[in-house]
Amino acid sequence: MAKTGVSTFKTTLLCPAKPGNDGAWAFLVLPKAASDTLPRRGRTSVEGTINGHPFQATLEPDGQLSHWLKVSKELQEAAAALVGDVVEVQVSPADPEPEPPLPNDLQEALATSPAARATWEDTTTIARVDWIHWIESAKQAKTRKSRVDNACEMLASGKKRVCCFDQSGYYSKSLSAPKTKA
Repeated sequence: MAKTGVSTFKTTLLCPAKPGNDGAWAFLVLPKAASDTLPRRGRTSVEGTINGHPFQATLEPDGQLSHWLKVSKELQEAAAALVGDVVEVQVSPADPEPEPPLPNDLQEALATSPAARATWEDTTTIARVDWIHWIESAKQAKTRKSRVDNACEMLASGKKRVCCFDQSGYYSKSLSAPKTKA
């Protein structure tokens, strides 16, 4: 990977095929050259601008060794950008990486295991980002519950990093940018 810094590029604001229940959002995919300037292939937090409007966000891996960004309706409006528009984007790594919000199910599980909680608190922010990403990447509720349980067991045994999880999605293809609306 290249040295981290500021990347500026133009890209098209895309509409997801399945936006879900959280309303009208859009997304953009970073060119690989822009992703190459970021410190990691997995989830990574950035500061930047879209059409000159500032934002802070966590980029998601696209499974192609790059990243994608979910653009809320509010950010679209502030940046005066519509789906289909070519937008000018500038991103740089957030420094320091912000602490990830702890999902409720993981928070409840850690509360019942002092050993797991102690290891959790002794890990790095990036390791916590990876644990949360692994849990949240589960596509089914049953798998997610299993991952929360397994995370607590691994943490309680002193394991600080989630194993066997490709944060980039490149090898497992489990992580990818949303499909676009036709």
